[in-house]
Amino acid sequence: MTGPQPSRRNFLRNSAVAAVGTASLAAVPNAFAAGTDSIRVGVIGCGGRGTGAAENICEAAGQDHNVTIHALGDVFEGQANLAADRLSKNSKVGEKFDVSPDRVFAGFDAYKDVIEACDLVILATPPGFRPLHIEAAVKAGKNIFTEKPVAVDGTGIRKVLAAAEEAKKKGLAIVAGTQRRHQTGYIESMEKIRSGEAIGDVITARVFWNQGNIWVRPRQPGMDDMAYQLHNWYHFLWLCGDHIVEQHVHNLDVARWAFGDMVPSSCVGMGGQQVNTDPGFGQSYDHFAVDYAFEDGRHVMSMCRQIDGCAKDVSEYIVGHKGTAHLMPGNYNLAGQRLRARGEVNPYVNEHINLLKSIAEGQPLNELERVAHSTLMAIMGRDSAYTGKELTWDEALNSPLDTFPTNLEWGPRPEIIVPKPGITNYA
Repeated sequence: MTGPQPSRRNFLRNSAVAAVGTASLAAVPNAFAAGTDSIRVGVIGCGGRGTGAAENICEAAGQDHNVTIHALGDVFEGQANLAADRLSKNSKVGEKFDVSPDRVFAGFDAYKDVIEACDLVILATPPGFRPLHIEAAVKAGKNIFTEKPVAVDGTGIRKVLAAAEEAKKKGLAIVAGTQRRHQTGYIESMEKIRSGEAIGDVITARVFWNQGNIWVRPRQPGMDDMAYQLHNWYHFLWLCGDHIVEQHVHNLDVARWAFGDMVPSSCVGMGGQQVNTDPGFGQSYDHFAVDYAFEDGRHVMSMCRQIDGCAKDVSEYIVGHKGTAHLMPGNYNLAGQRLRARGEVNPYVNEHINLLKSIAEGQPLNELERVAHSTLMAIMGRDSAYTGKELTWDEALNSPLDTFPTNLEWGPRPEIIVPKPGITNYA
């Protein structure tokens, strides 16, 4: 072979352009750093999920996309530096780690610096920050991978839905961490369920996330209220939304998927803080049960619990007029017939493969509205349980409850009050 040899980078760029055309690549704002084919990724929230997502997107990029981890941001400086150290030594990140010390940001405004420095941001803070960070990233025209849930109250959901509309107009790619939607077994099962092939017409669903206790982090010496709540974020409403929102949203999202992504018209929920009453559990309930009603007369029964020593089940039962599908990650039973998902890719990686592919092909995925609706379904059930009232979808969406601090600063926080059905009122 004679003549100039094409570099691998140019080959990838030219191949992509040839496949989808220059115009479509240009249709995804900030797909690449100016003048290169590199996608600079920033991580906002450097705990376990943030560093895990950074590893996942590097594995997803593989040899097909020129991705670099370019900036890191966290409220806690020590956490940001720890993430930088760990990612620099991570074998799956390898040479894709390109974070200089001046691009490790800390503090409540660290997200602004990360967004400015990067083309694509990973949002992995506690979910209470999500509406603020999504708004800012969309306003800046950046592509997003956002962890679920995307809000913890109706006020936050309204901001996220507005951002979803703005993102559509700007042609941004936004993929959410509801990874079952990117898991081959779930995708193939849902195709058979929704077509009627597996269980006939879908009549109802029962969804569960029942497990033992989750972690509680004790207050460390010198921590003020804000620092402690951020450190023990899972158990404070404004940061987590409670486990029905933070965790059970996965199962509720599957139920909506089976129902053609309909939203419930109303719900009645119950729950309480029955066993886990130590102050470290904050406002968290340890169990919820919610009956969701849909406009076409169908119902979804939802249960989630975090109490040691009790029956466990993390799965979804989709009931049709010809049988029941029982789904859980890696195990898919369709009315007695096991579905074998051969070659199933780690869904935590696959969601990033789909995100990068959509950017490279100029056909950006935007899952933000869908995950916002699933998040609101969880919020609606929680608020019904907290208040003891039946709630409609519109009441949940238009709720005046705004849990985010007016002044985001270190120092004291208001007294923690555990919600009580029949007494707590968010109207």
